[in-house]
Amino acid sequence: PEVMEFANKLMERTGKGYLSYSALKYAADGSPDQDMKMFEMYMTGELKKTSGALQFGGLYDTLLLEPETLTDKYHVIFDDDKIVELSDQYKNPRASKVYKEWFASELEHAGNKSIVNEDMMRQAETMIKRLNETEILDMETGLVMPARHYLKGQTQYEIMDWIGDIPVRGFLDVRGHNFISDSKTTAKSVHNFRYDINKYNYDIQAYIYCEVEQQDDFYWVVQSKLDPYLTGVYKASKLTLSKGETKFWSAIQNIRHWLDSPTKGTYSFGVYGEI
Repeated sequence: PEVMEFANKLMERTGKGYLSYSALKYAADGSPDQDMKMFEMYMTGELKKTSGALQFGGLYDTLLLEPETLTDKYHVIFDDDKIVELSDQYKNPRASKVYKEWFASELEHAGNKSIVNEDMMRQAETMIKRLNETEILDMETGLVMPARHYLKGQTQYEIMDWIGDIPVRGFLDVRGHNFISDSKTTAKSVHNFRYDINKYNYDIQAYIYCEVEQQDDFYWVVQSKLDPYLTGVYKASKLTLSKGETKFWSAIQNIRHWLDSPTKGTYSFGVYGEI
């Protein structure tokens, strides 16, 4: 059937039969990450990104949304006592051979779980304590709401659906009653988060989730990683969702062009603009 044509071509070319926000941000016009070669590498599994920020974000989300799964996913290495023990002998205990040998022995207990240290665990717990105490004045209703209200619902809810003839997949942090929300942490002030929407293409993600779930209300619950960990709740405006829609379909147009040109490699892709 015609509806499967795009999906079939995508599967033939990349080995993956659906698109996620993480893939689309590499194909969308106006995206700071736009590069069709990066899109191809992401789709074929050649692009793997890991960082301390991603690791902390995963730990934070687990503690915030699904704390009961923490011990299944993470192995916490409590190294405070070891640092104190070695601090008399070494200026930087974590760089010492003794610490590294001790750490290696601890890793053996982790199995396939992600490793986090005591500092990360303590920071995540302190941040969530503040979030749990945070109240927000909802400007639309005039009501004072707990920030936690915007995180109530089904967590890590998987979607696999179609937008037109485009197969999409994603995980909603929270599928609430008549709303969708997404948890974010930022290394800066939450007041700068409005600039992150375009920088990280969160508008594409918001559009996909709202379109699939047929919802109008999408919230980001954002918390700064800077002490004392201010929390903000931001609703996606119609303009933001519209920008996400425009980026989404521009990405699809670029991907279609590539899929319909079997001899054209993604190395031939460049960007033209006026600034």
